[in-house]
Amino acid sequence: MQFENPIPLTTIAQLIGATLIGDNGFTAKGINEIHRVQAGDLVFVDHPKYYNTCIQSAASYIIINQEVEVPAGKALLVVENPFEAYLRIVDTYRPFKPSAQPISTTAVIGKDTLLLPGVYIGNHVKIGHNCIIHPNVTILDHCVIGNNVIIQAGSVIGSDAFYYNRKTNRPTHYRKMKSCGRVLIEDEVEIGASCTIDRGVTSDTIIGAGTKLDNQVHVGHDTVIGRNCLLAAQVAIAGAVTIEDEVTLWGQVGVNKTLRIGKGATVLAQSGVPGDLAGSQIYFGTPTETAMEKKRERIWIKRIPEIWGKIKGTQE
Repeated sequence: MQFENPIPLTTIAQLIGATLIGDNGFTAKGINEIHRVQAGDLVFVDHPKYYNTCIQSAASYIIINQEVEVPAGKALLVVENPFEAYLRIVDTYRPFKPSAQPISTTAVIGKDTLLLPGVYIGNHVKIGHNCIIHPNVTILDHCVIGNNVIIQAGSVIGSDAFYYNRKTNRPTHYRKMKSCGRVLIEDEVEIGASCTIDRGVTSDTIIGAGTKLDNQVHVGHDTVIGRNCLLAAQVAIAGAVTIEDEVTLWGQVGVNKTLRIGKGATVLAQSGVPGDLAGSQIYFGTPTETAMEKKRERIWIKRIPEIWGKIKGTQE
């Protein structure tokens, strides 16, 4: 999440009750997770395993629960519970503001865009020109839709991330990590009926230009889908996945979190993707392998009774 205007670190420290270590003249541009931070951002960390990763990341300011050595040009905000500090920052700078109107007065709708009955448009949404938004589509706060986009009936754009935290004083209790990111849908995209696209936790979920989604596709938080991809019905993509340009995922493919699928890859129907896939190849199965390898494997599996019969016959 980027703040509307840079915020003095002293103001952030006062808000979350932190001890500020470093130059108190710094200002923060936003707050992001470790995989999306940029210079000028805040990041939070509450486990020693990740201290060094956060401190050495692009983030300029680290909300942390222990005083450690800080590099030049960076600052620490030391608090007892960094997760609670994150929630307070989100509640302050991107609070949930319910809108009872079908189309928020803060939404910007482009020329010749058609909104059909039952559409809900949240706060600060931007929709480009020549779009068609079919009945009962929900586009939630801060989402950005490009030009010539079609969203079929019943889809939800910008729902909260499925993201919870148990590092609290109640270890069996799940705490919601509030989503303050957005969904960005670029030009010429088509979203099928009853799709769900989660907003980024702190950054953006992105659907690249020219990409087409069939019905009942789910895209998890902070996923980046490239240009001119095809996703068939009931594809499910977990959070923080990168799918490069011209990838095809056929029906009911499941994609695990935080992985990359290379440009031009094709994954055949009902496959499960547990890790990175190189581009320009065809994959099948769970876990996925190249389709030719999987085909050879299936041929050998079918021959097992024959082979076993021969082995048994020689033993007799």
